[in-house]
Parts: sequence; C-alpha cells; structure tokens
Amino acid sequence: MVDVAQNALIRRLVRAGAGSDDEIDAVLKESGLTDVARVLVAEVLFRCPDPVNTAPVEVALDVTHGGERHSAVLRMVRDEPIRVVGDDSVRVRSRVTFTAAGLVRRLYGPADSPRTGDFHNSFVPTPEEPERVRELLAEMNTVLRAAAQATSTLMAGCTGRSPDLGELSIRYGSDKWASFHWYTAHYARHFAPYRDRPVRVLEIGIGGFDDDLGGGSLKMWKRYFPRGSVFGLDIYDKTALTEPRLTALVGDQNDPDFLTRLAREHGPFDIVIDDGSHVNEHVRTSFRTLFPYVRPGGLYVIEDLQTAYFTDFGGSAGGVAGPDTSLGLVKELIDDLHHREHREPSVTRPTPTQSTVTGVHAYHNIVFVEKGTNGEDTLPSWMDADVWTALGAK
Repeated sequence: MVDVAQNALIRRLVRAGAGSDDEIDAVLKESGLTDVARVLVAEVLFRCPDPVNTAPVEVALDVTHGGERHSAVLRMVRDEPIRVVGDDSVRVRSRVTFTAAGLVRRLYGPADSPRTGDFHNSFVPTPEEPERVRELLAEMNTVLRAAAQATSTLMAGCTGRSPDLGELSIRYGSDKWASFHWYTAHYARHFAPYRDRPVRVLEIGIGGFDDDLGGGSLKMWKRYFPRGSVFGLDIYDKTALTEPRLTALVGDQNDPDFLTRLAREHGPFDIVIDDGSHVNEHVRTSFRTLFPYVRPGGLYVIEDLQTAYFTDFGGSAGGVAGPDTSLGLVKELIDDLHHREHREPSVTRPTPTQSTVTGVHAYHNIVFVEKGTNGEDTLPSWMDADVWTALGAK
C-alpha cells in the first residue's frame, strides 16, 4: 500500500520533473535521497518490460545526489518478475548510474526531451582471482549477452516514453485491443494531447474474475501517462492493486451520492472512462454525476455501447436505441452540442451539458465526449431561411 507521505512525494516529483533544477533540489533536500530513490526505483521497475535474458543477471541501478549514492541491485531473468535482491554486497554484471535529478527528468519530464549522455554504465567488473578470470572468458558470450539484454530492459524502464497502447494492452492483460475490442487506436488518437501532462484519470470497472484482481487497464494507463495519477472504481474490493500513482476504490457507479464524494476527494479528473457494469441506467447515472467533475478540456469516455441493444442490460429491442439507453444519452449530447440551433428551445437557460459539451466522437461501441465551453453562437436573427437558402445556392 502507498502511504500519504509517499503519495505527496510522488506528486512533488511529478511536478518537479517538468520544472527547474531548484525544484528537484528542494524535493531532495526535504525528503532525502533514500526516499526519493526508492520512489524512482519503484517507478522504473513498473515501467520495465519483461526480461528476455535466459541466464539470470544482477544489474545495479545507482541514483546519486551530491556525494550520496543509493544502489538497488535487480535480478532479471526471463519468465520471472524483476526483483530487488540487495545492494552493493551482491555481485553485479552491469551497473547504470543516474543523478537523481536526471532520473526524475527521465521519468517525469517531457517525453520529447533529449535523453542521451545523462547516465554512466559499466559491464562485468573485472574479477581479482585469476581462476575467475578464466571462467569469465569461457562464458563471455553468455554473460555479456545476458547483461546487455538485462541492461536494455532496465533502460527501457528509465524513460517517460512508452510503447503504443496496443502493445501496453497486451502487456498488462487489458481487453481493449486484439481481443473483444479494438479500442486502443481510438484512445491513442484522443489521448495523445494529454500524454505528457500530470493528468488524473478515473476508470470505472477494474475487471478480473475469481482470484484475478484485474487492473490491466489501470496499469496500461499508468504506463501510458508517465506523470499521471490513475484511479479505478469497482463494486468489488480490488484495493490490493493500489500502488504508487494507482489507487483502487470500492463503490457503486449507480450511487450518485457516493460518486459525488469520490469526485470531490480525488477529482477533478482530466479523463473519466466508463468500462463498468454497462447497464444502461448505471452508465447514465455515472455520466450525469461525474461529467461536472471533468476539467474543461477533458474527456469522458463510454465503452461497450452495444448494451444499448441488450434488453437484459436495460437496452432496447430492435435496431433503434431508446432514450433511456447509453446511446440515447449520446444522441441527447449531440442535440445539446447544437442547442443554439434549436428553433424552439425548450429552456431559456442552457443545461450543464448544453453549456459544456464541445465534441462527441462516436466509433464502434465507444464514444469520446469533449468538455469545454460551448459558446459558439447560431446565425444572426436577420439571416432567415430565405437568406440562408440564397447564400447556400452561391
């Protein structure tokens, strides 16, 4: 579990990563290298892909500041999770050293910043015993190859850049790509502008069955948004998934009072994703309650719109989704987007969604709703139908 102090430190490091050297130094001075390095090492371990080296290798990640050094020795081998196995007392095949400020910038700074020449590396320390030198020469190809592969794995974790969402979906076991759904291409298109920001993302529905806690999509978002904070909501207790930058919450998405308390405590959000029960009533309740807590410029996403046609989910029979369905909500939002064009408006004051929905992008089974200021006016009153027709004819 992540305590309050650690959460506060992570937030400060995220902000400092895009700030000045003085900001990073201030965090290090207040929290100390040991606590900062532990946070950074945990983040690196999360971002590392699975090791590919078949021979076990110990690689050291050193973080320095001034005259201090924090060393974490990582054991890497294919088909096993990467583990911290000790400090300098463990023999290592490769050592990678970053300054604390350099690693903070790599992890939490802008992803397009140059990332060369900011680390030191050394392979396979020279043994002191002559017999060990002969053994090392005999196994040189195996050792160096394994050390290079393990070091490459480590360096892949020391970056803000991430693989594309399709690859991340497969890595973390999310079903948003190449399975039941093909959503990640749409997500990549709409989420790209947010990728380097310290976003707050809420996803309704954590997934998992029986002994599987799920959380694949939450980890995907955590990796995709290197400076982001990710929150997951499920009606079942999945709080064991909570880790740095990822918080699992328990509650009912059809309870407006609970959702309001959640949003006030953890929001406002830049992105909300509804991948929950897919019951049409629940989808509508969640949207009406949470959309006001989406920041201007943010997005609200609803997945699995096909249940608008499933009667056992409260959908409509036949080929037209009714007004009480998730797709009925989408149709309402399109009307709200164009409320200034209504010739006989039903209200004199715009509703919250009429005022703030600025875009509705619908794809197969998924919709992205943009929030902002819907302030574009209609045509001037003197431009009646005859004038409009005449202009259109030219």
